[in-house]
Parts: sequence; C-alpha cells; structure tokens
Amino acid sequence: MSRRIHVGFFENPHDLLSAARECRERGVAILDARTPFPIHGIDDVIGIPRSRLGFVCCAFGAAGLFLGLLLQHWTSAVDWPINVGGKPFDSLPAFVPVGFEIMILLAGLGTAGAFLVRSRLRPGRKEPINLERVTDDRFALVVEEKDAALPGEEYALLWRRHGAVDAFVERIES
Repeated sequence: MSRRIHVGFFENPHDLLSAARECRERGVAILDARTPFPIHGIDDVIGIPRSRLGFVCCAFGAAGLFLGLLLQHWTSAVDWPINVGGKPFDSLPAFVPVGFEIMILLAGLGTAGAFLVRSRLRPGRKEPINLERVTDDRFALVVEEKDAALPGEEYALLWRRHGAVDAFVERIES
C-alpha cells in the first residue's frame, strides 16, 4: 500500500506554525514537524499528546528501589546472616544508599529502553523521507494526503500561502 506524503519547507517557525494550524483546521493528517530547534507550543498545534514516559520512569524507579532493598535484605538477613558488631541483620538505614543507586539505574535504563521501543528507533533503521537541511536552517511540515481532506493541488497553494520556500510530494510504500 502506498501513501502520498506532502512536505513543505519554511524559513522560520512562525510560518510553520501557521501552516500547521491551517492543516489542523482543515482536517489534514499531520505526520511530523521537523525543526532545527524546539518550538514552544508546536505539540498542541500538530496534535501530539503528552508523553507518558514519566509514569514509565516512576514505575522502573519504584521497581529498582524495591529490588535493591529486597536484594540487600535477602543477602544480609536470609542467605548469609553474619553478626558484625551486634548490628541488626536487616538495617534499613544502611540499605538506603544502594537502594537509591539501583532505583536511579533502573529508572534511567528503563526510560531509555521504553523511549526507543515506543519511537521505533533501532540500529539500521532507514528514514522513509530524507529531508535535507532540516537540522541546519529549515523547518519542514510533513502531512499525509488521505480522506480527500484537501485536494492534491491545494497543498502547493497552502504551502505558498504560508511562505514555504520549497515543497515536494513523495509516494511511500508501507
């Protein structure tokens, strides 16, 4: 199955935002907005929901803390209990630093792993659309032509109306 992708290149972020707003109002499916630096408010304009990676980080951190404390309790009180200077076998204050470090380790690794899985980033992945100069000095808005929300010829007029400096159409096999 092939999809028709329209890409408009802009010189400044204000033109990109105005084009994205009009596309959103007209019901055009916005796939991506690629920019050389973050643009405040673009997530709301192109319809990106809030990230849930914070919850993933919290879950992995809690699991790390629990596993760290459990490991220390098991090794010092269950598996190999040694009485050193009369201290208790399971002393929580002594376990806090190691538990904290394992919590940070698992939270970081789990969040990075969840991000890579969710964004489908993997080694050797080919970019479906090669957008030159986007990371240098251009802004690109990538939309998909579907459901006849906008006739194919209207995209060129839309890009020109919002100050696009370049545009192209590409058919992608998926």
